Amino acid sequence: QLQLVESGGGLVQPGGSLRLSCAASGFTLEHYAIGWFRQAPGKEREGVSCISSSGGYTNYAGSTKGRFTISRNNAKNTVYLQMNSLKPEDTAVYYCAADVHNSGSVYCRFDQYTYWGQGTQVTVSS
Repeated sequence: QLQLVESGGGLVQPGGSLRLSCAASGFTLEHYAIGWFRQAPGKEREGVSCISSSGGYTNYAGSTKGRFTISRNNAKNTVYLQMNSLKPEDTAVYYCAADVHNSGSVYCRFDQYTYWGQGTQVTVSS
């Protein structure tokens, strides 16, 4: 059974850092593009950062560029999202998602991903 499990969320003060992990079971992540998405109360789900199956292509939302870094460790079947300089507006439930895309490009819309984790809460507050 194909499963994605997010971890690493929590409560952090503004300016702090968190590293989210997305671990896969039941399939090999190296053939899949991975996206991180977030959804705040009353808002639509938005793409945060996505990475191609090869790792050679990445995409970041404008609000996260320069602060967030996506990476993947195929040997560990895990994708990471390092989040630095966190702001209160980063507060949301963060989801990882997987799908098979062209390895030579990266897509970062939620409707382009089929497999989803359950999400992990990130709260940025003093």
